[in-house]
Amino acid sequence: MDVKIEPHWKEALKPEFNKPYFQQIVHHIKTEKKQGKIIYPPGSLIFNAFEKTPIDTVKVVILGQDPYHGPGQAQGLSFSVPQGISQPPSLINIFKEIQSDIGVSPPTHGNLEYWARQGVLLLNASLTVRANEPMSHSKIGWAIFTDTVIKKISSEKKHVVFLLWGKFAREKKALIDASKHLILEAAHPSPLSAHNGFFGCRHFSKTNEYLAAHGIDPIDWKL
Repeated sequence: MDVKIEPHWKEALKPEFNKPYFQQIVHHIKTEKKQGKIIYPPGSLIFNAFEKTPIDTVKVVILGQDPYHGPGQAQGLSFSVPQGISQPPSLINIFKEIQSDIGVSPPTHGNLEYWARQGVLLLNASLTVRANEPMSHSKIGWAIFTDTVIKKISSEKKHVVFLLWGKFAREKKALIDASKHLILEAAHPSPLSAHNGFFGCRHFSKTNEYLAAHGIDPIDWKL
C-alpha cells in the first residue's frame, strides 16, 4: 500500500503499511466517508505530525489521545489547533505551565507547528476521529500503528524526551527504553486533572536541561 507520509518515516514504518490491521484502518475510514460521516483531520493532515517532524529530527514526543473532534480544530498534531481557532482548555493549561516553568507568556494562538519543526513529535495515539464523537476511532487499529512508532523511536534513537500526560499516555511507558531516554510523567493538562500534578511538573525546563546535558539543542517553547 502506498501511503503518503514523510519519506524517512515511510522507510522506517514500511512493514506496517501492508499488514492486515493497517489495511483495515484504511478500509474503515473509506467506508465511513462513503456513509457520509465527517472524519477529522482532513486526509492531507492525517500524517501531519510525521511530515513536520521526520524521525531523524525527533528530540521530544508529546503523546495525545485522539484528534480534536470539532470543525476546523484537528490538524494532525497533538494538542495543536490552527491559527484562528480558539485554544482548547488543555492547551491553555499547557501554556500556563510553560509560563510558570520558564516565564514564557502564553501565545495568542494554539498552532504548535513551530515546536514540531524543532523536533517535537506531536503524536496522537489515534490519528483520526469522527466529528463530534471523541475516541470513535480508538479501536480501529491506530494504537497498533502508533505503538510501533513509539517503539521505533525508542529503539533507533537516543536521548529523546517522552512527555506522558495522563493515565492513557503513561500506559505507553512500557514501550520506551528508559535506559536510553528520559520519560517524564504527569497528570493530564485537562481542567479536570491539571491540578493533580500537571501544574508544577516543570516538564518544559526539565526537557531542555536533559537535551542540553546530552549536547542537543533545547526547544524554544515560545510560539
